[in-house]
Amino acid sequence: MSKHSQQPESSQPSTTKEREKRRSTWSLVGMAVAMFGFAFALVPLYDVFCDITGINGKTASTPSAVAAERIDTSRTVTVEFVAYINQGVGWTFTPQVTQMEVHPGETHKIAYAAQNLTAKASVGQAVPSVSPGLAAQYFNKIQCFCFNHQPLEAGASAELPLVFYIDPELPEDIHTLTLAYTLFNAKSAEAQTQ
Repeated sequence: MSKHSQQPESSQPSTTKEREKRRSTWSLVGMAVAMFGFAFALVPLYDVFCDITGINGKTASTPSAVAAERIDTSRTVTVEFVAYINQGVGWTFTPQVTQMEVHPGETHKIAYAAQNLTAKASVGQAVPSVSPGLAAQYFNKIQCFCFNHQPLEAGASAELPLVFYIDPELPEDIHTLTLAYTLFNAKSAEAQTQ
């Protein structure tokens, strides 16, 4: 009898260990799935957060329907224009004006100059941001090259127009806005999202 009582005791710990291993394995699998799901949902959640709080300087990705109905001539706002090029794009990309003084509500037109320095055609996409981030909701683009992909043949140049106005409701304590565009290779960005 002592032999029979010893066998169940020795098999029981191994069964318990196997259960613990299975439980640990499933816990790890569950955590991996949860982390993947969280990472997948992070971008839309971040976009919603930025829309609600007005931070991150994201501007609208569609044109404003009309220009402002009134112009606030009692104050001026400095608008700075900046351009960045993502690594590997092979273009030059610069604003033709780096700074201007505007009255809120006034419509202005400027342009960025782009040139494809590579030996083959490529497509660029400019992504805008405004700082301070709170001011992004007051920067209205009526026409912008950032709404579309910009194809350029090898060695070709283009003038990329921007028509904008600053909403007269811009808070009084904001005196300077910086509009920055980062130029990406649109074909690479499409490949990464597919």
